[in-house]
Amino acid sequence: MSTLVIVESPTKARTIRNYLPSDYRVEASMGHVRDLPSSADEIPPEVKGTKWAQFGVNVEADFEPLYIIPKEKEKTVKQLKDALKEADELVLATDEDREGESISWHLLQVLKPKVPIKRMVFHEITKEAIRDALKHCRTIDEQVVRAQETRRILDRLVGYTLSPLLWKKIARGLSAGRVQSVAVRLLVNRERQRLAFRQGTYWDLKATLEKDKNPFEARLITLRGIKVATGSDFDESTGQIAAGRNVVLLSEADALALQERLTGKTWTVANIEERPITRKPAPPFTTSTLQQEANRKLGLSAKDTMRTAQSLYEQGYITYMRTDSVHLSEQAIAAARSCVEQMYGKEYLSPKARQYSTKSKGAQEAHEAIRPAGSSFRTPQETGLKDREFRLYDLIWKRTVATQMADSRQTLISVEIQVEDAGFRSSGKRINFPGYLRAYVEGSDDPNAAIEDQEVILPPLKVGDHPNCTELEAIGHETQPPARYTEASLVKTLESEGIGRPSTYASIISTIVDRGYAQMNGNALVPTFTAFAVTGLLEKYFPDLVDTGFTSRMEQTLDDIATGGVDWLPYLRKFYQGEEGLETQVKVRESQIDATEARTIALEGIDAKIRIGKFGPYVEAENGDGVVTASIPKDLTPADINPEQVETILRQKTEGPEKLGIHPETGEPIYILLGSYGHYIQLGDAQEGSKKKPKRAGIPKNTKVEDVTLEMALGLLALPRTLGVHPDTGGKIQAALGPYGPYVVHDQGKEGGKDYRSLKATDDVLTITLERALELLSQPKAGRGGSRSKTKEALRELGNHPEDGEPINIYDGPYGPYIKHGKTNASIPEGESVEAVTLEKALELLAAKASTAKSTKSSSKSSKSTTAKKSTTSKAKTTKTAASKTTTKTTATKKKTS
Repeated sequence: MSTLVIVESPTKARTIRNYLPSDYRVEASMGHVRDLPSSADEIPPEVKGTKWAQFGVNVEADFEPLYIIPKEKEKTVKQLKDALKEADELVLATDEDREGESISWHLLQVLKPKVPIKRMVFHEITKEAIRDALKHCRTIDEQVVRAQETRRILDRLVGYTLSPLLWKKIARGLSAGRVQSVAVRLLVNRERQRLAFRQGTYWDLKATLEKDKNPFEARLITLRGIKVATGSDFDESTGQIAAGRNVVLLSEADALALQERLTGKTWTVANIEERPITRKPAPPFTTSTLQQEANRKLGLSAKDTMRTAQSLYEQGYITYMRTDSVHLSEQAIAAARSCVEQMYGKEYLSPKARQYSTKSKGAQEAHEAIRPAGSSFRTPQETGLKDREFRLYDLIWKRTVATQMADSRQTLISVEIQVEDAGFRSSGKRINFPGYLRAYVEGSDDPNAAIEDQEVILPPLKVGDHPNCTELEAIGHETQPPARYTEASLVKTLESEGIGRPSTYASIISTIVDRGYAQMNGNALVPTFTAFAVTGLLEKYFPDLVDTGFTSRMEQTLDDIATGGVDWLPYLRKFYQGEEGLETQVKVRESQIDATEARTIALEGIDAKIRIGKFGPYVEAENGDGVVTASIPKDLTPADINPEQVETILRQKTEGPEKLGIHPETGEPIYILLGSYGHYIQLGDAQEGSKKKPKRAGIPKNTKVEDVTLEMALGLLALPRTLGVHPDTGGKIQAALGPYGPYVVHDQGKEGGKDYRSLKATDDVLTITLERALELLSQPKAGRGGSRSKTKEALRELGNHPEDGEPINIYDGPYGPYIKHGKTNASIPEGESVEAVTLEKALELLAAKASTAKSTKSSSKSSKSTTAKKSTTSKAKTTKTAASKTTTKTTATKKKTS
């Protein structure tokens, strides 16, 4: 007797084949074998003339879907049918969620098997799980299939009914979606908040104090017994202190006067409060939290995270990756606790097994959280995985193991210090026992470094002490608008609002960007003019479809259909047909929508009209000769455009590009132009019919267009500049301008590669000298957050690394000794003494850590951003002003008083 097993992918087929009996044949369906038509070409001739054919759903016959087998799947279907002819039994082993259930049901409809059929489900691909699943096969769950089919029909009706309306009223190629349009509205609403935001300014003082030669910082919090204003006290819509707030708002003059008055006065510790706290580990990953954390820590998009997780699952490394559950099986808990005991010691084990309960309303996908597969967890180093797969597995492994570790015990210390009528506060944190932080810190790649960063050690103080003030600074702050959504924060909001399903978030975000509704600016999702226009139309004429509450209730109804609580057909009829149905709404409101108005975006302060056209957004304005229109550059968004830019865009269209002067050597004109990605310099005119483009050069980001001179333009066009050769290698050193700013590069040849360093704010790419370039190149590259390692005295010097000759030393950290080589740190395993570690052992530990260290590079951008934010108070940019000498910079002026 032979059995045919069908799964979705070849990778999954290869893995599962290892755990099945020899008479089992495993084939892949390559996903869905049939679907609704995706284009007019796929609609069968017999129904092509019907008015419902464009939907692929017969709305006149109880919403019967029109399923077709796409041409690219015909070969797969034939192979599966041929394989079925040789089988005595069919086992459908697609994924255990709604999508997987739907794929199995479609396979059943297409293959029409005459042999016994079984539905096999499992949430991990291990020998034990597959053997167990074979013993507990079931039939296809028709209710789950019906819920998924209803979801698919709903999405098709919304998309195919509203999208043609958007084509008519705004521009062709646009699309609307049941979840997509709500997500776009979230981005647009956040941008509207940013546009409505009014900046407020406030000042305070920061003191550097010293006790027994140990420095610490304190901030001004009260003056004459009244709280000093901070960013949270401002009204975002006015830039003024919010009504009802009893606070003291300090101006720059006030802060400087107070600074002068307090200089030389006696500082007294008035109160000390120590508060013990306990932090518990986060639950194991769900689909949503994995996407969020992978975006924060590894810099992966939701799409890349899910693609990588799918690969790990199909290779048997992790459990099923589409799940809303935080539950861990008894087997998983035992495996995690075993890892904790072996790697960290019994003292780091939680007193009893820790189980989590799922809070999500619609948690009904796979029944267990995402975790390493199997009854014992392979460490990341034992897997043999590389690059992105290694980093994601490492993240999942650490998060899972941390769930069974002891709580972190910490003490928060608050010291209040009085000087005259001003109250200052110094805050510290002491980690008494790191607990689970030894394995996992949210948002950090390196737990040991993160623990060190979290601690803020204050010197021993007691009430009545008089610390010495060594420096007093007046610091100005500007309130900041609400942060734009990142992929991580958008996923979090969608889940908390109950919109869509986490398994679909990756494709939704990808669609939003691909369709031009948002641009990625660093890690932020920035809505475009098109997003504003489409959201405005939908809000005005179809408010329910972009309302988070309505969409969430719709999602709950689909969940109820899956459990049998709601009948699918009456629900579809109510949603689409009848007086209040979507079909009627579109017919009635189409005539009410003025296309010109729908394509127009009104922005405060912009007199010209901004509209969406066939080729994207453009500005339109009247001049003496009539109406002038000009395209808006692609990277310019509603939040960034201003009247000056609009004027430049229109002037360039009517008068031609601004001419700076003539190149002294070639005699060609030099222009400043505004292109799709901002201003740039061009040498000469484009020749009609010629494929050769004139030479162009970007303008540095912090340089205003009006400040660009002919001399500067000539210098930019001459980049890269060769500064000379390196005295040690003879390699060429150049200065250039790249997409991330100006830099110098040392060409070390084929073997050495190229060594880059970014220029500092005080350096000029056009004037930097060879000596300065050599100085920059001699400095170590900045690590995470731009920081460099502090110099410490080594406990032991083990020797030099055989590959690069760099020293390998052992240092003492706050929670145990560790090995350091360059930028790589590796903890010494529990139970091993410093004396017992040899150079060979150190090389092994460093090699194991090396792959993890790579993730630091990929997240350096986000780390730098985080570091920058931490350096100010909440939502504030910082400006420092000082006494003896005032130095004005781009972001700050600083004055110190000692």
